[in-house]
Amino acid sequence: MKSRLFCKTATALAVSVLATGTVYAQQAPVDQAKEEAAPRAKDDAVRLGTITVIGSGAKLAGGNMINDDSVKGRSTITKAAMEKEIATGNVLQSIAQLPGVNTYNYDATGLNGGDVSIRGFGSDQIGFTVNGVPVNDSGGYAFYAQEMIDKENLCTASVAQGSPELESPHSGATGGSVSMITCDPNDTSRLRFSQTFGGLNLFRSFLRVDTGRFLDNKAKVFLSYSHAEADKWKGVGKLKKDHVDAGFTLDLNEDNHILGSILYNRLYNQNIFSVSLCQAQLVPLSSCAASFASGSDANGTPYGYNYDYGANFKALKTPVGGTAQTDVTQSPVYYGMALNPFKNVIASVSGSFKVAQDTYLKVQPYMWYGFGNGGWSQVILDETGTAAKTGSSGTSLIGGAIDINGDGDKLDKVAVGRASVTKTMRPGITGELSTTLDSHYLKLGLWYERAQHRQTQPGVRINADGTPADPWLQDGCIKRTDGTCYEGRDSKTISTAYQIYLNDQITLLNDRAFISLGLRLPHVTRDVTNYASETPVPTYTLVNGVYTKGANVYQDFNITRSFRKALPQIGARFNLDSKQHVFLNAAKNFRAPPNYAYQVSSSGVYVASVNGGPVQPFVEVKPETSTMIDGGYRFQSKDISFTATLFSSDFKNRQVSATDPNTLVTTYVNAGGVKNRGLEMEVGSGVFGGFSAYGSLTLQKSKITDDLQLTATGFLPIKDKEFGKTPKKMAALSVQYEQGPVYVRLKGKYTGSQYVDLMNQEAAPAYTTGDLDAGFKFGNFGSQLKNAQLRLNVSNIGNAKYRSASSILTNTQATPLRTTNGSTASQSASTEFYYLGAPRFTSLTFSVDFE
Repeated sequence: MKSRLFCKTATALAVSVLATGTVYAQQAPVDQAKEEAAPRAKDDAVRLGTITVIGSGAKLAGGNMINDDSVKGRSTITKAAMEKEIATGNVLQSIAQLPGVNTYNYDATGLNGGDVSIRGFGSDQIGFTVNGVPVNDSGGYAFYAQEMIDKENLCTASVAQGSPELESPHSGATGGSVSMITCDPNDTSRLRFSQTFGGLNLFRSFLRVDTGRFLDNKAKVFLSYSHAEADKWKGVGKLKKDHVDAGFTLDLNEDNHILGSILYNRLYNQNIFSVSLCQAQLVPLSSCAASFASGSDANGTPYGYNYDYGANFKALKTPVGGTAQTDVTQSPVYYGMALNPFKNVIASVSGSFKVAQDTYLKVQPYMWYGFGNGGWSQVILDETGTAAKTGSSGTSLIGGAIDINGDGDKLDKVAVGRASVTKTMRPGITGELSTTLDSHYLKLGLWYERAQHRQTQPGVRINADGTPADPWLQDGCIKRTDGTCYEGRDSKTISTAYQIYLNDQITLLNDRAFISLGLRLPHVTRDVTNYASETPVPTYTLVNGVYTKGANVYQDFNITRSFRKALPQIGARFNLDSKQHVFLNAAKNFRAPPNYAYQVSSSGVYVASVNGGPVQPFVEVKPETSTMIDGGYRFQSKDISFTATLFSSDFKNRQVSATDPNTLVTTYVNAGGVKNRGLEMEVGSGVFGGFSAYGSLTLQKSKITDDLQLTATGFLPIKDKEFGKTPKKMAALSVQYEQGPVYVRLKGKYTGSQYVDLMNQEAAPAYTTGDLDAGFKFGNFGSQLKNAQLRLNVSNIGNAKYRSASSILTNTQATPLRTTNGSTASQSASTEFYYLGAPRFTSLTFSVDFE
């Protein structure tokens, strides 16, 4: 009943909007030159699958919105809005107010990243690009916002809520896409310096040099460097970031252009701990285990909202030769081991060349490199080599007994530090040939990429102060008897992706009507080689349909799988008059299975040898697919712009780790689908007496379409439940006053309650946050000091306490299964862990240009 009411309400809103549009269509056409003062989206003339902004972003919605003629839902925030945000912020903070976007950050500075979902699709189902380069993890599709671009160099961030652009180089975007574009170098020479101070001992310095135009005004270059560090908002530890951005443009002539960028980032962060409700003391103690009654954990760390990694290190045994000793691990680990060091480079060169009349060739080679680690823990290694290979009693090393702690014997069970190391080399290239024939604009494009993804999990000794011997895990690994490193995982994935796309854009009825017909043909091959590690390969025997667990084996193996799909995109736009148009778009998206579906795992039996055969996936996983439909109305002028979009998504073959009903083993499977319907609206004003405003509204209703089969006859009854982390309502408002040297901006965001499990048994409550941004522009001092200004940024001004789930669980309470044979069965409860909202945070930034 509620679902039908929702659909009727959304439909009524859309009809009323269209009716309003009809009234406006009867009015006289406006002066087009006057309307061109408003910022407008335009396809990038050089980079593929990106847009640029024509006009000043500050003239509409304070930079939070631009006029857009896209045939689908798309929202863009410009530099005019982002330059007023906190200097250390990341792109997830910038797009938080856009419709459809549900995002949170682990801390207020933005240095620790965060997470996002759009229309219910998680960040690993959304395609992210920087200057047209794909930046999701090539193996598991994760996105790390803190690694991308310094805020001063970010010009636009665009969100396509439903489907990526036809040209986008993605193999894992069943949801929408987010495109980030750096600013070009300045036309004139300049040196910009800014300094930020704030709470939590925040300190950040930024320096950017622009050469201005040279080589007969054909070339220009910029180079910037920043260093930032701050304390964590809870617990003990620091966040450190060094970042370099560089870019150039080369205008060979009016028809041929080359531009490029190199972005380097180095992080050395200590993680923020995600907590259960009992650890955070957000529920009555009577509902928690007895161990929570003491008020602190076994390491003496107090429970509560600020519960975090241990502040004190529990010392390990002093090695004594000839004596059997057993270390005790610490959980959560000591903060000095809760590390996330990572460095990465994103480099690209884009060129656009005229090859014939109205015919252009665009080419963009790129390289993404990353190296670092995360997920630190203490594990017990057994020197004797006689214990079970894995288990609570300790893990023995391949090859047998070895002295790990250097006391001269092989009798001990020694705690070591271990983390997952990733090294990625990801070269690729995109190219497009386009031409105009009468009313047709035709495009033929190709994307090719070959990513090598090396993943290991070595261990190192723990220093007396609790820190790992080598936090980057490049030296000092625990070695086996043959001199190779102990590894909790050891694999190499070569992911080869290519995509051909075709597009015909047709203009009709004297430019009043526009139709876009597109087709993407992606092909993805996962070539996964697993090397023998201390995480074993399981074996099974299969007799008469019954799987029986056998002995573990330790061996190399290779699994190769390929996936392809034809993905059509059809869109249309009709101009009601010079200010109004309606649009409709339908697109199909897909996501190849992640590489970890073909690796040994401690989370379940993803691969196995059955009846002595080669190691293969325990269940063959299909690609995820989605069908997205957007339809809406836009009214656009320099004084006010309004967009209303009705959307429908049909998501199939959702990939999860769950119990396979045929084998009764936890493995990686397809688990049905989800449908989501909704309405997104955004409105932005021009500037009136110094005031401008922006608002967005999201209404959505998700529904799971299938029960989750957990046994041969038992189903978890999740059909018709709401999908997790998909709030029904979100609303955002930004009001800005800017007059002369002063500006003040207030922003607010309401996020409705959202379930954290598929059974809808536990929900994160609704919450509202507010931010304040203010500044004073001192102007120029003499002939060389220009544009001096002071900025104040206050986040979470109301000091709201809120929480966001770290993952989506199946159920948080013990739940009876629906069985087909009348038997009784149930699924035990799982515990959700949350990231908590950071408290109020204040920073000051002073900047000045030297010209």
